[in-house]
Amino acid sequence: MTIRFASYNIQYGRGQDGLYDLERIAREVEQADVIAMQEVTSGFARSGFVDQAAWFAERLDRHMVFGATYDVDASYRDDSGRLVNRRRRFGNAVFSRFPIRSTRTLPLPFLPPADEQDIQRCAVEAVIDLPGGPIRVYSIHLSHLTPGTRMPQIAALKAMVASAPRDGMAWANGRDHDWTEGWAEPAPPEPCILFGDFNLRPADPEYPMLVGDPTRRRGRVAVRGQFADSWVLAGNAENSGYTLAEWASEEGARIDYAFLHPSLVPAFRAASIDTAAKGSDHLPIFLEMDFG
Repeated sequence: MTIRFASYNIQYGRGQDGLYDLERIAREVEQADVIAMQEVTSGFARSGFVDQAAWFAERLDRHMVFGATYDVDASYRDDSGRLVNRRRRFGNAVFSRFPIRSTRTLPLPFLPPADEQDIQRCAVEAVIDLPGGPIRVYSIHLSHLTPGTRMPQIAALKAMVASAPRDGMAWANGRDHDWTEGWAEPAPPEPCILFGDFNLRPADPEYPMLVGDPTRRRGRVAVRGQFADSWVLAGNAENSGYTLAEWASEEGARIDYAFLHPSLVPAFRAASIDTAAKGSDHLPIFLEMDFG
């Protein structure tokens, strides 16, 4: 069975024309079975206080998880003086045609230079019951500032991804009915895909942290313990393509990726970038895999 994945940094709904249009974004990715999104918000005035994760889940008719490490007060009192609780949240989401058995929001190291503004970043982990078996999908957004801010994030991310099959499930052993309520323990799958806006180019020093030293790679596939860049698996050069609309004239301008666990490389079928998309400053990327 062919499963189509997408990853899209939606810039909180703001398109290349400056308009906020969630419907346009939904149309650009609705053909995918599993969608990772970054820069998803709720409670922001600039985007009409819409809970965007809930909006997309309803519009796309998908299972959904949303995680935000930027989560601050946006409550107010109405005309009668009643307190209305509201949070201003900014994070990542995963939407899936198939059940999402468990999820975690994983905070990443937060080390901005003293004179630079940044926000706390995270990876949202979703264990999805695909027809061919469970898989872990991550929606990730790294710092935009410097390699020095991203390298600790990548190191921490890799450690958390590697340990997830041992310690990343919602519960263990299934003995307490109050927690399990009759459900089987979520399976701890080894296979995983890292999707998202990594804010780095293939020529940057952080890239080998994910795919391995280029002198040690075997063909197009990374060495054991590293990940495979799906764009490269599709036969493209590392330093080709772009995923920001304003970089259309630049080569090697990819900062959005789908990195595959080595065990998933045999299931890979295709990868693409939708250069016609207008719903965000980023472009959505697509991945096709065969399972079962």
